[in-house]
Amino acid sequence: MERERIRNFSIIAHIDHGKSTLADRLLLAAGAISERDFRDQLLDDMDLERERGITIKASAVTLTTEIDGEKYMLNLIDTPGHVDFHYEVSRALQACEGALLVVDAGQGVEAQTVANAYLAVSNGLEIVPVINKVDLPAARPDDVAMQIEHLLGTPAEDAILCSAKSGLGIDQVMAAIIHRLPAPRGEENAPTRALIFDSKYDDYRGVVVYVRVVDGAMTAGDKITMLGTHNEFQIGELGKHTPKPTKVDTLAAGEVGYFTASIRSLHEVHIGDTVTLLKNPAASALPGYRPPQHMVFSDFYCGPETEYPQLREALDKLKLNDAALDFQPTSAEALGFGFRCGFLGLLHMEIVQERLERESGVDVVQTAPTVPYQVLKTDGSVVEIDSPGEMPDSTVLAEIREPICKVNFILPADNIGPIMKLAEDRRAVYQKTEYLSAERVILTYEFPLAEVIYDLYDKLKSATRGYGTMDYEVTGFRADDLVKVDILVNSQKVDALSFICHRSQADRRGRKLISRLRKEIDRHLFEIPLQAAIGSRIIARESIKPMRKNVTAKCYGGDITRKRKLLEKQKAGKKRMKMVGNVEIPQKAFMAVLEAGEEA
Repeated sequence: MERERIRNFSIIAHIDHGKSTLADRLLLAAGAISERDFRDQLLDDMDLERERGITIKASAVTLTTEIDGEKYMLNLIDTPGHVDFHYEVSRALQACEGALLVVDAGQGVEAQTVANAYLAVSNGLEIVPVINKVDLPAARPDDVAMQIEHLLGTPAEDAILCSAKSGLGIDQVMAAIIHRLPAPRGEENAPTRALIFDSKYDDYRGVVVYVRVVDGAMTAGDKITMLGTHNEFQIGELGKHTPKPTKVDTLAAGEVGYFTASIRSLHEVHIGDTVTLLKNPAASALPGYRPPQHMVFSDFYCGPETEYPQLREALDKLKLNDAALDFQPTSAEALGFGFRCGFLGLLHMEIVQERLERESGVDVVQTAPTVPYQVLKTDGSVVEIDSPGEMPDSTVLAEIREPICKVNFILPADNIGPIMKLAEDRRAVYQKTEYLSAERVILTYEFPLAEVIYDLYDKLKSATRGYGTMDYEVTGFRADDLVKVDILVNSQKVDALSFICHRSQADRRGRKLISRLRKEIDRHLFEIPLQAAIGSRIIARESIKPMRKNVTAKCYGGDITRKRKLLEKQKAGKKRMKMVGNVEIPQKAFMAVLEAGEEA
């Protein structure tokens, strides 16, 4: 199809504002699916997405529609709305020229609406505002249109009113996609360049690679090379999702599709790499993507039913489909060999663990999550650590810097007081207040990231009765009075239980964690001391009493010294056992660190 009649666009919005429903409705309007096949979340093909009612992976689909007697090709990419999948959104936007910004007519502009709108603007995309759910009793379309005008500067009357659920206004949305969004840029006669924006592993076909062709064309049977890895392949199958996979002979400039080329190794494809033809290669690669900035780290170890190679293979397969995941080998005395994994947030970590268990059938033991820190040594060098166990000795430590993030709260004006109190309790620094309308306000703060990732979102929802939303962006590192708290079990340091926190919270968190561990660790035949320490100073201690046998039960009558001798003998045995005995620490004990952090 001619490039002027192609539209590549994305649907972006805050979580639960109706992106996936609008995508389903556009598929129905374009005739890609019938009324019989129409169902909620049609493009969310993962069980996990359907169960949770959220989009986790961006999915691309090609539609063909006819307007004013002319045929058009629409390449739609449905994106996630949660802040943890912001990287998926940024990748999807680079494959598009325009975006539909969907806003709920009842809830108005929310935190991720703002973040995604600014992301689209920074990528040079044309934005069409769509106000969804206008048929709800609580809808305020005029008020929401003014909020969008305040946010983007586009006239309020340019916003399209629709209801994705009932189909109201879908024709206007289709017309706006064609008339208001630009055709793709690129040259048909230039050497072929295609951007890899996603991939997945198929047991039968190998790696399936999703591309946006920028210049030139790709044809089935072409020999190709990747400009980043210099690997060479021959295209076996070219296709598009319409939304079912459909084979095609050629992908021309401006089109979006997939190809397979008998790629068996997971390490031969990199998201953001450029594909070109071997016989007429392009001189330079496309810009690609910035590497994701991991904000949460956790260790994954093999459970009782899983071997180390199984866990590595499962993580390799998942990384191909989730470019934001990163991992490297690690080991711990208590848990054996495992992997240190980097995530974009706590929901991302939770989804990865669940996908590993469901898709690859591996059993995972997970340690409590931590954030990265920078450490300035006395020799002037700076090292970044993502685990308390990597902290250098206190003798060479000059200062510890923690990650700081800019947090935007969007909430009803009545709830400003409780949120300011919440921010004050978490060492936040006030930045500014901005009114979206008379009832809704944006509060901006600088928070330590460690105070954000655990439960700030839950506390925000409680304080605003569900009407508040937040978005955060890491801005840098700042030094503070931070300390590493070591946890000793039976006088042995357990690195996986150690944590870094502000000195003012160390005593309270140490005591809370020790008391939790005492409940989680089973009693043994010897006494187990549990201690929290900063350096050599013990700040909290609890003891797990040993299981005892009544050794004096068989003594009847006689001298008290006979009983004392038996008790002394038992005591000596317990002492010997304590020196050589191992303490088994269950998975629940590692998660107690996280729970102690939440309550602190």
